[in-house]
Amino acid sequence: MDTLQAITTRRSVRSFRPDPVDREQIDKLMHAAMHAPSAHNEQPWHFIIIDERKILDEIPKIHPYSKMLLEAPLAVCVCADLTLDKMPGTNFWVQDCSAATQNILLASCDLGLGSCWLGLYPHEERILKLRAMLNLPETVTPFSIIALGYPQTAPKQPASRYKANRVHENRW
Repeated sequence: MDTLQAITTRRSVRSFRPDPVDREQIDKLMHAAMHAPSAHNEQPWHFIIIDERKILDEIPKIHPYSKMLLEAPLAVCVCADLTLDKMPGTNFWVQDCSAATQNILLASCDLGLGSCWLGLYPHEERILKLRAMLNLPETVTPFSIIALGYPQTAPKQPASRYKANRVHENRW
């Protein structure tokens, strides 16, 4: 699959088969994540691979839009280590973790996996509860969770999302 095909065909998947995702595919996802662009090359990310059923089943109790984790065999929690911030107060880690999350979504599409981005940041209550659940240090902020697995059915492909009226040249 080429890059543009992954970008235009990737869809959020919320229904998964129970088949486990093998370690080789997880490693490919992690390589893709860590090749994301990073402001000042901080690379503030850490990733928690979650395949323990008990944890996957607990997350929907603190994140109201994560019910698909009750079926998903795998999730990745993308986190930021704020001690790696070279320019305190700029919060570039949000962009870095967004890029890493997007790379996982695109790589999962290429690997034949389904995925769904579940936002944590900036919801303070979700952040605090997930930090406690995953035993994260105070200096590590959970940014997103990505549900992963083999889709129960192929995601529907909507019409093009391209809107020419949203493109401006040189000025608004």
